[in-house]
Amino acid sequence: MGNKVKQNRFRPKPKIKKGDIVVVISGADKGKEGEVLEVLPLKNRAIVADVNVVRKHTKPTAEKQGGINDIPAAIHISNLMLKDPKTGEPTRVGRELVDGKLVRVSKKSGEIIK
Repeated sequence: MGNKVKQNRFRPKPKIKKGDIVVVISGADKGKEGEVLEVLPLKNRAIVADVNVVRKHTKPTAEKQGGINDIPAAIHISNLMLKDPKTGEPTRVGRELVDGKLVRVSKKSGEIIK
C-alpha cells in the first residue's frame, strides 16, 4: 500500500509558538521552564531551551571541532504548558476573536498572550 501522507486538513493548531515561555508539566524535567526555540507541528513536538538536554557526539570536520555537545531534544507538546503572562503560573490557552483577529488568551487570567 505504501506510505500514507499525513493530512493537515483536520490537524489541530498547536497552542505553543516559537519564543513562548513554557513550563514542563510531566517527565524527567518536570517543573523546568524555558523558551521555545522551535515547534515541530507535524510531530506535535517542541524544542525548549535547557529542557530535555541530550549529549550528541560529533565527528570533527574541516570547519568544526569534534567532541561531545549538549543540545536540547524535542519534547511532546502535551508535556508543556504556557506560562501565564500575568501571574507566571502554567495555564491553558484559548482563542478569542478580537478586532476581527483570532488571538491567544490565557484561561487562568483572561490576559491576551502576545
